[in-house]
Amino acid sequence: MKITTTPLDGVIVLEPVVYGDERGYFLETWSRQRYIDAGITADFCQDNTSCSGKGILRGLHYQYPDPQGKLVSVASGEVFDVAVDIRLGSPTFGKNFGAILSEQNHKQMYIPPGFAHGFCVLSDAARFAYKCTAYFNARYDRGIAFDDPDIDVAWPVDNPLVSQKDSSSPRLADIPHDNLPKFGEAF
Repeated sequence: MKITTTPLDGVIVLEPVVYGDERGYFLETWSRQRYIDAGITADFCQDNTSCSGKGILRGLHYQYPDPQGKLVSVASGEVFDVAVDIRLGSPTFGKNFGAILSEQNHKQMYIPPGFAHGFCVLSDAARFAYKCTAYFNARYDRGIAFDDPDIDVAWPVDNPLVSQKDSSSPRLADIPHDNLPKFGEAF
């Protein structure tokens, strides 16, 4: 497995080994020991899948307290996936990293607890899968404006389709500090 670090500490891109021939391909999408060896020691407890059409943008989402780390991948289609460091006191607070994940490149991205996450669909449709380190808790479900100019994500879609909830999320600067994770906080 190829592991690529990013400018955001803890956010990594993983490329599993793909075995393919004229019949198709096979890849291992999760093996606890292999991912521990890659530095991901998280205990995943919930798997989720979403399906979205071209131009749909989901995010930027996070959960706090009880934040979720996520190992994300695309089973079909292509997305631009984004992590945003929202840990108060972090040297990269408010910075983002994005990568294209697709059924062709088989890349995965690990987003640790303490980061916001979002993605937009670049293909006609995409099936997006993610493993989570904490159960979803609607009480702590939070969002940040996907178009927050201080975060300045370079979304590769014009006029994305977003939910009412996502379109009304506040800017990062307007979120009370007690609703944000702290750098160095144990999760």
